[in-house]
Amino acid sequence: MSEFISILTHARRLKAAVEVLTIEQLEEVHAKLGRIIEDKVAEVEAHKAANADRLAKIEELKSQLAAAGISPAELLGGAEVAVKGAKGGKGGKRAPRAAKYRYSENGEEKTWTGQGRMPSAMANAIANGASKDSFLI
Repeated sequence: MSEFISILTHARRLKAAVEVLTIEQLEEVHAKLGRIIEDKVAEVEAHKAANADRLAKIEELKSQLAAAGISPAELLGGAEVAVKGAKGGKGGKRAPRAAKYRYSENGEEKTWTGQGRMPSAMANAIANGASKDSFLI
């Protein structure tokens, strides 16, 4: 289907594709496309009309909330949103996790939070008999 749309939307490809059609066939295609376009326009207008009432109600509710001093984010998120900040989110980026383990790799001391995949140097040491607790900070 995407190939068909690609041909329809590209003028030179469309011209090459319809080159074998007669004038009568092209006029028939033109009339059919015209009806399809009219139907699509009518469908979009009907959709807009159906949503006009809904959009008017939404605007009315927004103005009522503004008059009451309530933001839509407070309404959706609860009272804690007003306390945490005006962003409407959970308060921003969380702090990075603290390191839980310390290990040495190639003479360089490194740390690991205990989250995610275990560093290979630490995994090798544990495989050779070391205890995971021996790496705790």
